[in-house]
Amino acid sequence: MGFPALHFGRRRETSSDMRAVLALLLLLALACAEHRGRPYVRDKVCQEFKTLGKEDFRTLTLIANSRKYSNATFEEISHLVREIVSLAETCCAAGADPSCYDAGSSALSAKSCRSDSPFPPHPDTPGCCTQEGLEQKLCLAALRHPPQQLPRYLQPSNEELCQAFKKDPKDFANRFLHEYASSYGEAPLPVLLGSTRHFLSMVSTCCISLTPTPCFLKEKLERRTLSLLTLMSNRVCSRFMAYGKDMVTLSYLTSLAQKMPGASFEDLFPLAEGAAEVFSQCCDSAAEDCMQRKLSEHVAKACGALSARDQRFAKCCKGKNLMENYFCISALPPVPAPKLPEVQRPTNKQLCGEEGARHAKRYLFELARRHTSLPDAFLTKLYDASKKVREECCSAKDTSACLDSKRQQVGELLPTFLEKANQLCGQYNNLNFLDFKKRLRESLMQRMPEASPELLGRLVEQQADFASTCCPHNSPPLYCASKVSSELGEVCDGDSCLLGQ
Repeated sequence: MGFPALHFGRRRETSSDMRAVLALLLLLALACAEHRGRPYVRDKVCQEFKTLGKEDFRTLTLIANSRKYSNATFEEISHLVREIVSLAETCCAAGADPSCYDAGSSALSAKSCRSDSPFPPHPDTPGCCTQEGLEQKLCLAALRHPPQQLPRYLQPSNEELCQAFKKDPKDFANRFLHEYASSYGEAPLPVLLGSTRHFLSMVSTCCISLTPTPCFLKEKLERRTLSLLTLMSNRVCSRFMAYGKDMVTLSYLTSLAQKMPGASFEDLFPLAEGAAEVFSQCCDSAAEDCMQRKLSEHVAKACGALSARDQRFAKCCKGKNLMENYFCISALPPVPAPKLPEVQRPTNKQLCGEEGARHAKRYLFELARRHTSLPDAFLTKLYDASKKVREECCSAKDTSACLDSKRQQVGELLPTFLEKANQLCGQYNNLNFLDFKKRLRESLMQRMPEASPELLGRLVEQQADFASTCCPHNSPPLYCASKVSSELGEVCDGDSCLLGQ
């Protein structure tokens, strides 16, 4: 039984295969780059349609749009895929009218603008539909859903997999590709394609095997490295897309500081810069092995630098599989903060000098190693706010007065607030979840003795939800940033939250 998906056998994609795949996905996303580019787009799409064949073309269209519209239903994606494949099949046929593709893509745009459109909805679609012609197409093509904060794909049991596969192999493959691509859509495309190909090959092999259980065990062990690479690259690339290279450097730096608070800024900052460089090179790369190769090189470098300083790192670095070593290091919990002297805040001159961003990172590094349970979202929010303040004040006529004014707005509230956040996440990290919620309730009852049981229950659930989602380092950045922004509202005046007091 075959799958409609990139010849999902064990063959290895060549670089030319991957370039063709990415070229096609880019063309599908852009539709028409400009007026003079219409014949070019049609010709390239038709070339790839003929090279890949209808089924592989359809599969790539399914993956591309599931990544792009991560919140769409399977039915909505299926409607869109059918239309795109039909357009290519019709307009790429021998003797097709040269205007066929442009007319068909215009019809797709018009269908997207209908009130009863079967395609994935987007809140900005009505705005695009007020435009006309090429501008409308470009506007619609640029729409995409934000990535899922937490992957929703849960792998069924072996028995459930085989039951669904045997019932309808094609439908099973389509639904899996949709769910998996929408859940891990920020993973580099070569990683995602390799992971889905191996999974579907595993299912098709083991579900017809006379001994499916040993078959699945063997295949899952073989797939472990690829599964970890997909999971971890989706996490880091989601963070990179949300934060950008500069703030990802800070995020990685403060994470290392909380795992190893005895290390210096000079020890850890080069590793943080190296990790951010890997993500910037590989998250959008067409190179098949970019993420695995460069992330493995980074892990080897980190292990070489840190193993002798920390037994936990040394234990993670003992394995021969560098992806598993990276996963182990990433999962290390923070340790209690050592006794350190009071942190020195950066001077106004340092903040506005050429290395102002580096001084801001150094200060937040020092905060992180003194508050080792402080959530990543708090630290990155403070860095983002300080960046905006530096942009405002460092170009002001009286730089010192501007910065001093911003510091005064924070006063004594910020350190107290950060300590409360550090305490909340410290309790979450050190207690089981039921004991954590019990501790929350007891604390709230002391602070709010007049509160009703219903109100206490809601507050406990709210804080427990925040802690379970945002206290782990690998928390969803956009979701937690919005949560932190609402909390910091009472401490900071808009974006006036500045480092230090």
